[in-house]
Amino acid sequence: MLYTEMDNITLAKLALISERARKEPKFQFTSLAHLLNEGFLKECYRGLGRDRASGVDGVSWKEYGERLDENIRDLVARLKMKRYRPQPSRRVYIPKDEHSKRPLGLPALEDKIVQKGIARTLEAIYERDFLDCSYGFRLNRSCHQALEAVDKTIMKRPIYYAIEADIKGFFDNVSHEWMLRCLEVRIQDTSLLLLIRRFLKAGYVDAGQLVLSTQGTPQGGNLSPILSNIFLHYVLDLWFEKKIKPKTQGECHLVRYADDVLCLVQCKQDAQAIEQAMKERFAKFDLELHPEKTRVIHLGRNERARAYGSVHDVHTFDFLGFTHYWARSRRGYPFLCRKTSSKRFRRACKELNAWLKTVRCSAKRKEWWPILQAKLRGHYQYYGISGNSRSIGRFADLAKQIVYKWINRRSQKDSFTWEGFRRYLKHYPLPKPCIAYRLYPPSSVP
Repeated sequence: MLYTEMDNITLAKLALISERARKEPKFQFTSLAHLLNEGFLKECYRGLGRDRASGVDGVSWKEYGERLDENIRDLVARLKMKRYRPQPSRRVYIPKDEHSKRPLGLPALEDKIVQKGIARTLEAIYERDFLDCSYGFRLNRSCHQALEAVDKTIMKRPIYYAIEADIKGFFDNVSHEWMLRCLEVRIQDTSLLLLIRRFLKAGYVDAGQLVLSTQGTPQGGNLSPILSNIFLHYVLDLWFEKKIKPKTQGECHLVRYADDVLCLVQCKQDAQAIEQAMKERFAKFDLELHPEKTRVIHLGRNERARAYGSVHDVHTFDFLGFTHYWARSRRGYPFLCRKTSSKRFRRACKELNAWLKTVRCSAKRKEWWPILQAKLRGHYQYYGISGNSRSIGRFADLAKQIVYKWINRRSQKDSFTWEGFRRYLKHYPLPKPCIAYRLYPPSSVP
């Protein structure tokens, strides 16, 4: 049978699994591992990024594909015999903020294929279970939709307090045993659970040293996002919906993007009680809310007026890289506005500056100019949201200044004057800042 036919059969089975998960919320699936067949894993291979960094095996997407049929056939045989064991991830670090770095795990390419297959199987089940408050790493959901939910909830509902909840080192500290217990609510396939356990225990290689994992699910793989959503679905989302909401005096709403949590509450007493309850809830599952980054914020619409002229700052909160604050519309009405957070803004400028410093002499301008254009478009696509035009415009101006500076440092003599640089940009323009995601049509602005 051709792999395309096998793949169509697997996709049809996933659709049936998804439908059954929707109709029977308490049904436990006992036969899932067989879905990881040759056709399905070949499709998973083709769905991987072709230029991504390799893991400890050093095998690239292209190299693995040169003997794809043979490699996948051997992989499926090892999966069936339970002889397949994931390799440790290669650990790298990327900037998190100005003072710390975020660890990422880069799995071997074969492990990426299996992880993607498992992730798609889990998504077929849990997409029907996840609540509307969850937005991270889900089909047809995005960070902009989470920001829109925050905006509409605060603007249209009687919300006067927000709880910023920061889970301390979530991806590095999540309990393996609690994770598996969450999975066992819906999955009773011992083969699939064994495979997931092996991925959790595979460990990582850091600076040439093998480190075994006793907790955590490292970011960087295809499996980590869905596992984190499943864990937080049971630990936070369902608990908040069934235990917290019925006990509050006023309204309360939860918005979660992966491990970024924001709780919007009407009453101060409820906000304080929920904050304490969340600390106790996460402690039960061997996690901790960051004591300095978790706080209750007052969101009264007159907050800016009260803070004006005082030594206290206006109460603002950060969510998904944006600082939210109250502003006044042209008609004088208060409305929730947002701008790129100062940390994210400085980091974006530093990263662009460091990249241009490296690339200006290692490649010709015609080679790195399209990459520069892509970087700017990516920035505007994410940060180009209603109310943030000033920040993205400022970033565009600073980006031009950085580019001008490093082009002129290719030699002792300046290669451009500002007038000459402006003429150059007319022939080779940089992307203009624009609003890519509108929270409301222009006619509805208060």
